[in-house]
Amino acid sequence: MKTKFAFFLAAGASAFFAGCATESRPPSSQDSTRYSVENTENFDLLDKATQAAITCTGLQPRTLADGRLEVVANVKNREAGKISVQINCVFKDAQGFSTNDDTPFQTLTLAGNATEAVRFTAANALAKKYTIRVRQAR
Repeated sequence: MKTKFAFFLAAGASAFFAGCATESRPPSSQDSTRYSVENTENFDLLDKATQAAITCTGLQPRTLADGRLEVVANVKNREAGKISVQINCVFKDAQGFSTNDDTPFQTLTLAGNATEAVRFTAANALAKKYTIRVRQAR
């Protein structure tokens, strides 16, 4: 009786797991753990191409002596080939509303699997929060 139960248990488990499928993804290098779930809302990839190719390995905000916010974003190209993107920063007040202090989009060209630091500084001391936005170069 025990062998029949074990047989049916094993058969049921294998039938259950046989139906599971995983999506295959190309291998990618491990990214730094400095960029965490807590600040993912601060980094927006605006299109599918950048979502596949770009990642952020670190965001370092700091307040300057004059009260302005400065943000350094470490942007990584996850692909083997060179890629050009445009990046900007939207500075926001403590409630999350724009201070109308958006930086212009600047073109960033990254070599294959390269990481580059991009620095943004608010024009006034109203900025307390920020969002870094990345899109395909136009």
